[in-house]
Amino acid sequence: MATGERIRHFRKLHGMTMEYLGEKLGYPQKSAHVRMSQYENGVRGPKKELIDQLAEIFEVSPQSLTVPDIDSYEGLMHTFFALEDMYGIHVDYADGDLSLKLEKERGQAYVTLFRMLYEWHEQRARFESGEITEEEYNQWRYNYPESTVKKNNK
Repeated sequence: MATGERIRHFRKLHGMTMEYLGEKLGYPQKSAHVRMSQYENGVRGPKKELIDQLAEIFEVSPQSLTVPDIDSYEGLMHTFFALEDMYGIHVDYADGDLSLKLEKERGQAYVTLFRMLYEWHEQRARFESGEITEEEYNQWRYNYPESTVKKNNK
């Protein structure tokens, strides 16, 4: 989820209009809506100072508003949180282990993600059973979704 989408998510979560949020950030009433629209639509990228202001307004970590750095555990956690917001993916227990769960109530998002994750599961099972090599498994992963399209066209 891009920064603009995260700003929109938290703005709506707090019941704010773009104009209200823009004014709260110090933009004149005349340009507040336009400026926020530019940020939310990715036309402009907010600087760190603005991200910090937004985080304070929304009472969240600045990391919640930016594209997470998955090379850190904290960034990975914020990625999971964004996935929960966008797709309803959340952590749950299954057979005594922690796992990620899809919310069926999300309709088409659930169907699409289920299909994609099931494909991943199938390929991983084929690799673990020795049906395909690690190289073939990695080829599938690193060329997804083209690898699935090619497989289905055979």
